[in-house]
Amino acid sequence: MMQAMVARAKGAALVFGLRPIPAPGPNEILVVVEACGVCRTDLHVIDGELADPRYPIIPGHEVVGRVAALGAGVERFKLGERVGAPWLAHTCGHCFYCDSGRENLCDHGTFTGYDRDGGYASHMIVDADFALKLPEGDAVALAPLLCAGLIGWRSLKIAGEAKRVGLYGFGAAAHIVAQLCVFRGQQVYAFTKPGDAGGQAFARSLGAVWAGGSDETPPQQLDAAILFAPVGALVPAALTKLRKGGRVVCAGIHMSDIPSFPYASLWGEREIVSVANLTRADGAEFFAVAKAAGVKTQTRRYALRDANQALDDLRAGRFEGAAVLTP
Repeated sequence: MMQAMVARAKGAALVFGLRPIPAPGPNEILVVVEACGVCRTDLHVIDGELADPRYPIIPGHEVVGRVAALGAGVERFKLGERVGAPWLAHTCGHCFYCDSGRENLCDHGTFTGYDRDGGYASHMIVDADFALKLPEGDAVALAPLLCAGLIGWRSLKIAGEAKRVGLYGFGAAAHIVAQLCVFRGQQVYAFTKPGDAGGQAFARSLGAVWAGGSDETPPQQLDAAILFAPVGALVPAALTKLRKGGRVVCAGIHMSDIPSFPYASLWGEREIVSVANLTRADGAEFFAVAKAAGVKTQTRRYALRDANQALDDLRAGRFEGAAVLTP
């Protein structure tokens, strides 16, 4: 039998249960989960803030594990090989977006822990074409890279050729992106909740040249700002910190409404863009860069049965870095 923490209804606490271990179908693999990161997107799924979530669902899309069984036709992997299951679980492969290299926007895509059971479990089924090959090493340290790292990397690429990068919300994703920026020679300006001295000190320890509250003004205008905090009011706030031609990147899958703001804040060819999901190419690029940069994740480990506590701690901001579940 496999263990799982299951979301049964919108807003309800996860329920621990046992299920038969599933058998992989054609082009699928059965993965024994070693670790699964706890992502803010999991909160959006559990709280019902995303459109049409499937209940009951096993959340979790920052999954590190090992191949335990191969479905018919699988040739990419061998038994015992280390793999990762990210948010993108499957795409159609033939729509306009897939054909144009933007499979992250596929109209028929499915997503791990949202409409396919994810990694808050001891076992899971993964489409072999969308599993990522991962290095050996500490599974707990690797887990946050599967979303916080991947979406952070995609956000950083979309931010463009920015020398001064503002990071709003210094959590799991930002603490990885800050290390990538330092490696790439970019300056990091970290914005936390007002008065969060601990978060600001954490940011400076990772190389931020400035850290302050989201209500403060940095000493230099920014070339780009990446918003990891799901707070719409930060969009106009970030715009006022940008130089002309700068870009605000909204990195979350969900955000509260953006309030109205004067056109003058946007004028000067400033831009607001969003990041949606990831591509498999992002995975290949990111893990190579993360290795070269020597990225290290700061994690807090929880037992699988303590998933509700991990989610509560994430919601309340009780830790720096990322929470990770282990069966």
